[in-house]
Amino acid sequence: MSEKVKSDLYKAAGVDIDLAHDLLGKVKEKISSTRRPEMLSPIGGFGGLFQIDLSKYKNPVMVSSIDGVGTKLMVAMMMEKYDTVGHDIVNHCIDDIAVQGAEPVYFLDYIGIGKLRSPLYEQVLEGIADACKAAGCSVLGGETAEMPGMYGNDFDLVGVITGIVEKDKLITGENIAPGHVAIGLGSSGLHTNGFSLARKVLFDQCGYTVHSTPDELGGMSVGEALLKPHTCYWPALKECFDRNIAIDGIAHITGGGLYDNTPRILPENVNVIFDSKALPVLPIFKLITEKGGISHEEAYRVFNMGVGMVLFVKPEQVDEIISICESKGFSAAICGKVVEGDKTIIVD
Repeated sequence: MSEKVKSDLYKAAGVDIDLAHDLLGKVKEKISSTRRPEMLSPIGGFGGLFQIDLSKYKNPVMVSSIDGVGTKLMVAMMMEKYDTVGHDIVNHCIDDIAVQGAEPVYFLDYIGIGKLRSPLYEQVLEGIADACKAAGCSVLGGETAEMPGMYGNDFDLVGVITGIVEKDKLITGENIAPGHVAIGLGSSGLHTNGFSLARKVLFDQCGYTVHSTPDELGGMSVGEALLKPHTCYWPALKECFDRNIAIDGIAHITGGGLYDNTPRILPENVNVIFDSKALPVLPIFKLITEKGGISHEEAYRVFNMGVGMVLFVKPEQVDEIISICESKGFSAAICGKVVEGDKTIIVD
């Protein structure tokens, strides 16, 4: 029979091991609800075990990505609302591997925090669990590190995701050619990029707080607009993949905007000309760019400006793909065209 060992000196130094166990216990059931049949171990082991069902694949390729939420976490702390950043980290990671055709299968999180506290911890993990469950992705494990000397009262949130795709169905962009059409999928807001500039303009220059409700936002507060969760486009992409609709390239529009993310998948001999009016520019972007005096070019390099993902397809596939995307609840429209060139991006 084991006894609970006290760690009073560690607690006095700022690290509460017992609190970490107690708070994790509150969310374990929700995290366990994301379990897929391929998982071999419960949450809490030293390593997560996931056995690939080889009967489902002929030549599987593992696709992995890691990312963080960035300074959007500072807005969450101002609002004292933390569930949406859990969705952010999962959805960002899912989108990063979905552009290569990969199905998300498992996710791991890392929380580095100065002072572990409730309800921050539970809200973050519940958001992660809800987002993973919605995408059919398992939470395989995670790590929480309480480091008062490192983070003070702040925290950081990082996610790692792994997906699987058949090798012959990898989406690389190599077949994008002049005549292809770019379809833009609408974003919910800033997603997880551009917050350092957004905070400087809205809070430092304009003097807003997260509770301010400028007329431009139509009754929504600044904090609410900034915390809109990163959109997960997997439901629409999965439907296209399941129907074997050929998509020759997909770009996730994150930090760097259309200018920097699109070239990552383009062949050397093409340019893309985007129409900035194809999808609505959301009010939060108009507020930031107008109040901050941000140029058109810089805005479309820092922010997604309302376009969270771009699909490159042949013209004859446009109507079906847009129909699928809209049926899954996404706004979608032709937002550009591919022409001969030298990998230059033009945003008109």
